[in-house]
Amino acid sequence: MQPNESILIVDFGSQVTQLIARRVREAGVYCEIAPFSQALTAFERMKPAGIILSGSPAGVPEEGSPRAPVELFDAGLPILGICYGQQVMSHQLGGRVEPGNQGEWEGEFGRAFIAITEECALFDGLWAVGERHQVWMSHGDKVTAFAPGFKIVAVSDGAPFAVIADEERQFYGTQFHPEVAHTPDGAKLIANFVHRVCGLKGDWSMAAYRETKVAEIREQVGTGKVICGLSGGVDSSVAAILIHEAIGDQLTCVFVDHGLLRLNERQQVESLFRDHYNIPLVVVDAEERFMAGLAGVTDPEAKRKFIGGEFIAVFEEEAKKLGGADFLAQGTLYPDVIESVSFTGGPSVTIKSHHNVGGLPERMNMKLVEPLRELFKDEVRDLGRELGLNELFVGRHPFPGPGLAIRIPGEVTKERCDILRKADAVYLDEIRNAGLYDAIWQAFAVLLPVRTVGVMGDYRTYDSVCALRAVTSVDGMTADIYPFDAAFLSRCATRIINEVKGINRVVYDYTSKPPGTIEWE
Repeated sequence: MQPNESILIVDFGSQVTQLIARRVREAGVYCEIAPFSQALTAFERMKPAGIILSGSPAGVPEEGSPRAPVELFDAGLPILGICYGQQVMSHQLGGRVEPGNQGEWEGEFGRAFIAITEECALFDGLWAVGERHQVWMSHGDKVTAFAPGFKIVAVSDGAPFAVIADEERQFYGTQFHPEVAHTPDGAKLIANFVHRVCGLKGDWSMAAYRETKVAEIREQVGTGKVICGLSGGVDSSVAAILIHEAIGDQLTCVFVDHGLLRLNERQQVESLFRDHYNIPLVVVDAEERFMAGLAGVTDPEAKRKFIGGEFIAVFEEEAKKLGGADFLAQGTLYPDVIESVSFTGGPSVTIKSHHNVGGLPERMNMKLVEPLRELFKDEVRDLGRELGLNELFVGRHPFPGPGLAIRIPGEVTKERCDILRKADAVYLDEIRNAGLYDAIWQAFAVLLPVRTVGVMGDYRTYDSVCALRAVTSVDGMTADIYPFDAAFLSRCATRIINEVKGINRVVYDYTSKPPGTIEWE
């Protein structure tokens, strides 16, 4: 990004920091999240137009709690502090923050209402003096004295410093969380900060991102060769198409058909990459190899480990056949990057390890090309549309790396995969026919290791049970079941039993996440 066209978000460990980034990008402004321990480095690299300080599970009065680099306050840029961000800014600039559980004060959590007491640039065109508005609070500590230069512009019953402002320095603090959906006008408040206060036009787009990334890929790769492991999913496909636009036939994609794919998935990938985009593609038929390795394996974790390890082995063999490569392309997304970095800079509180393409071994000695590492999932879909990808492909539901293996509890065989493939295709066909596909985060069929007695015509059957699963979600971290009506589920069951030999009973999974997971294994 060009200097002064972005926002730096300093992360103090809040679970909803990603939502701040989402709101800024929804306002058409590019932003990045940096742990407070790395904020100064990010600031010097980005040269942002403004800074947002996130919330935190820590308390400002606690010994060793995180602080913002003082250079940020001396930079002459607009700053918005949210919850802990407001408190740490107040503390560092000369105010006072007191811990919770002092006297009658127990904190302020959940829905609250603030009263607007003075005009403020954050409120322009949004909130007026004398109005009350719903917000979402989540704090135990509170500001009890603001720093010099600040004034109170909104109050709540529990927080007399609900919103503070230093209009001269363009420093603002909200005790509530504007980034969450429970603050109805929160997204507009953040948009006011980036547009009206920071002066950004909000013209960051996927077209601009595409142009920037193509130039960056060309500069990074030069005359080198790039190899990309295609999964058939949206992320790796969009990454491959973008890289191919930048460097053409210097890219070769490898697609491993391990026999655990959805119906016609291999043909769809071959058609898309060879026929439509003319991208060099190596397709490896490894079904027999994977099925042999999965024979007798019933433990879910053992299945995953075998599939991941065997994929690496196949991929490495194909890379050698191609004469090696200088770069490995991955569809790494921004949440992967954020979650793999501890906000304190230490490994003990890392949310999850960064891994893609099965975790390729270091011995392959390739540098990474990750053109999607600044994007969220829905932004990747937007980039796919920008690149001309078919909407049916761009909007596909997530599909697990181990494929159908974790949707077949018990032993995985080619016969059981073929049965499940057909049932899954019928189920998704009914969902699309009902116009429900885009309303569902993920839907799929599961083939259970259970056989039941049935009657078809004048004959007794003894066949497998199929479970149907459909959930709604924002990010896959939590999920609720999709409430199909009985008529829809009845149609699905009838079609599956009539069209898929080997299934004589269909059930629907009503479990949310938590306590269940989305996938069955």
